[in-house]
Amino acid sequence: MKSIKLYGLLFAVLTMLTPAAHAQFGSGIVYDPTQSAHALQQIEQGSEIYTTAVDTRNQIVTMYNLAHQMAQMPQNLEARYKADWSQWTSLQAPANTYGNTSALVNALNYGALTNAQQGYNSAYVQAQNYPSSNYGSLDARTQATVANQYATSELAQTTTTNTLATLGTIRTNEQQFATKLSNLDSDTFSIDSSQQTQNALLGKINSATLLQIHSQQDTNQLLAASIQQQLVAQKQQIDTQNRSLNNSVYFQQNFPTTMQNVNNGVSDSMHSISLSINGSN
Repeated sequence: MKSIKLYGLLFAVLTMLTPAAHAQFGSGIVYDPTQSAHALQQIEQGSEIYTTAVDTRNQIVTMYNLAHQMAQMPQNLEARYKADWSQWTSLQAPANTYGNTSALVNALNYGALTNAQQGYNSAYVQAQNYPSSNYGSLDARTQATVANQYATSELAQTTTTNTLATLGTIRTNEQQFATKLSNLDSDTFSIDSSQQTQNALLGKINSATLLQIHSQQDTNQLLAASIQQQLVAQKQQIDTQNRSLNNSVYFQQNFPTTMQNVNNGVSDSMHSISLSINGSN
């Protein structure tokens, strides 16, 4: 094809030069070697330009076909790899016999500290205030023990209500999170070429990363709530251990005095009994 075009172009140039050659060789033909060489050079340059244009066109077509192929999602990819995931569901108590369960379930479903506090007050045993008059009559050691136990109870109430609020908030946000995750899942396996461009792919990768961070944040909140509950249990253990140590120290410090008081009491009792016996005689 290229050779035919080259020969055709050469024939046209020679045709234009025919009158000049006729003047030079007795019939009006004049041959100009310089002009002929220049014409041949132009023919060669034109052929090179044509070859370059054809190669460029072929390269563009190849790149377009590759881009088109890359923008096509395999038809069976969704059927092969798409998977369902577990979703949070709303809690439903089987019964609300005495009317104190619904508030707690409401806190677990919807969160918020106010709901959590209402649920705690309705379903948990509440510690009554220690009578101030009786508390004031206690010795310092007993007062410290009572105050310590109230602090443990109040700390447990705080961590429990915050955990209830956290769980309820996560469950409330789950539906919106599930919708966004479903949209990302659908776009990922879509066969629409507009969803498979480079910018669309980068956008989906970024969205997936953000959703993963959001999910990790919920996980961290659950872990923090679990650690708070462990701290309450650990405080109870520490209080019990320290209370035993304090009782041991108190016993060691007061044992001589106590025994002395017992001995004195026994001696006084025996002396009184002896006087009573002698007086009756």
